[in-house]
Amino acid sequence: MHEPHTSSRCLAWAFALALALLCLAAVGGAHAASQGESAWVASTDSKARLVSGTPEVDGKPTLMAGVQLRMEPGWKTYWRNPGDSGVPPSFDFKGSKNLKQAELLYPAPHRIAEANGTAIGYEEEVVFPIKVTPERDGEPVTLKLAFEYGLCKELCVPNEVDLELLVSPGDGKGDALLLENALAQVPKAASPDHLPAVESVTADLNAPKPTIAIDATFPEGARGTDLFIDGGDAYVPMPKPETPPIDGKQRFLVSFGSAAEAASVKGKTLTLILVSDLGATETKWTAK
Repeated sequence: MHEPHTSSRCLAWAFALALALLCLAAVGGAHAASQGESAWVASTDSKARLVSGTPEVDGKPTLMAGVQLRMEPGWKTYWRNPGDSGVPPSFDFKGSKNLKQAELLYPAPHRIAEANGTAIGYEEEVVFPIKVTPERDGEPVTLKLAFEYGLCKELCVPNEVDLELLVSPGDGKGDALLLENALAQVPKAASPDHLPAVESVTADLNAPKPTIAIDATFPEGARGTDLFIDGGDAYVPMPKPETPPIDGKQRFLVSFGSAAEAASVKGKTLTLILVSDLGATETKWTAK
């Protein structure tokens, strides 16, 4: 029996190698980032990426981005006021190109019971929408983000991931639906004809036991009613429901541990976030 010609063997090996490389490329491509999305970056039982698209904002398609964070079951991350423990997330867009402003928006959070109190934050998945304003309209924006977030189960673990995405007006709708769903969860500015609404705020910050009482009205039939307060750099204790919701009316009470603790919020503008399954609003109130 004669051996095949050497050149024929080489061609056969080359064909097999090319076919194997094509198969590997196809498998790898299944995990590659799509246009308008960065690759996922994994960290401590979670992963994060940047997305972009043109969701409907005020009735017109608007170019936006978002930070999408997925967590394994049992893990949680925090709102800008983390509650009794934890750390708020940090978003640093330094190094971005053609970026005039990146306005980070927070979807309405919920309470999460912990061994040492109550946290305010998110579980499973959260998308933080970003309003992107370019330096030069119509040109792509290179979005670079250093994203720091606390991730907690029994113990809390600090995480930092670096993400990058070219946000381009030419990418079409992209992740518009994902961003529209995230935007729908962002509290809207309070208005007289929209519920939930803050009806009154009664503060007694000079009493031996300082308090702030907030009376709110929620839509009829609303469930999961709650109040969260963002005090900026001022610490505000977790509001507690003083009454159950009755005919849409509910009172929440903030109790300070000391006169000194209460004094730290005087003159500060607090953001009162009312949430329910029928929508969320935010109201500014200045403590006196």
